[in-house]
Amino acid sequence: MKHVTIIAVPKALGSTVTIPLEMLSAANDIARSRRQLDKLVTIELASGTDSTELTLSGGMRISCQTTLDGIISSDLIFVPGIWGNPRSSLLKLKPMMNWLVQQHTAGSTLCSIVTGSFFLAEAGLLQGKSATTHWRFFDEFIERYPDIKLQRKRFITSDEKLYCTGSINAFRDIMLYFVEQLYGESIAGEIARQFTHELKRSYESLLLNEDQQRSHHDEEIIKVQEWLDQNYQADVVISALAERFKLSVRSLNRRFKLATNTSPLQYLQNLRIEHAQELLKQSNLAVSEVADMVGYQDASYFTSLFKKATTVTPVEYRSLVRNKLFLAEKT
Repeated sequence: MKHVTIIAVPKALGSTVTIPLEMLSAANDIARSRRQLDKLVTIELASGTDSTELTLSGGMRISCQTTLDGIISSDLIFVPGIWGNPRSSLLKLKPMMNWLVQQHTAGSTLCSIVTGSFFLAEAGLLQGKSATTHWRFFDEFIERYPDIKLQRKRFITSDEKLYCTGSINAFRDIMLYFVEQLYGESIAGEIARQFTHELKRSYESLLLNEDQQRSHHDEEIIKVQEWLDQNYQADVVISALAERFKLSVRSLNRRFKLATNTSPLQYLQNLRIEHAQELLKQSNLAVSEVADMVGYQDASYFTSLFKKATTVTPVEYRSLVRNKLFLAEKT
């Protein structure tokens, strides 16, 4: 059984503790209701101090199940963000950071939430790696940790099982990615429908995808991406695309995969699905019309691709997002 640790510390933002706790607990409930007991995950709320009684930001008091000393190993660990400047908490929480180093060395995946990245950085885990944090503390972060590759334009970074998020919304997005990794696509889809305003393709954070696909330095592939971004509706043939940029098909596929972690065809399909989602949400166009506008003349083929990417059909997707928009406007 997989083990997840959600760390709480004094003055932590309540949402950085409650979001993973609620989403993972809900996923466990769904797994139990479906009798998929093999998918259950052990979730522990652990104090980053030697006391299990903590006061979070805003005076919220919580009781943790254990302290970090009581957890020998964990597969996935969430590091909370602090309200305000985290600097004063760094020295006080040195034992927590030592524990994080031990866990990561043993193979754990760590995910920091907003200013929680300061704890990973102070522990030395992010040296030479990509990271992000809350925008208000960019300058202080890079001044304090000059050897870290701060990504100011990214809300999510990932580097060697170390994830950083720059906002609560970005963290909620990446939670869907972790839920899918732990419980599978079906349960992740149910969690997405319950906890987010939008459905993410494959429930892997769009921001995470963009981080992997945009933060590279192959200028020729960046030009290819820009062209696809502007011409996704066209009848794109990979051989013609390669010729346009004076590359062989083999070279295009190899360099594109190396730079973006996906193929040109998959990248194009993702673009089309993303634009189709917007059309389904914002317009009353028929599914066949949406398919045509994003580059698919065969509506049945488009529907199969859409369902594979989101686990729901275009019609179901429209119904879901329209209902959420209506409820949001009504309240």
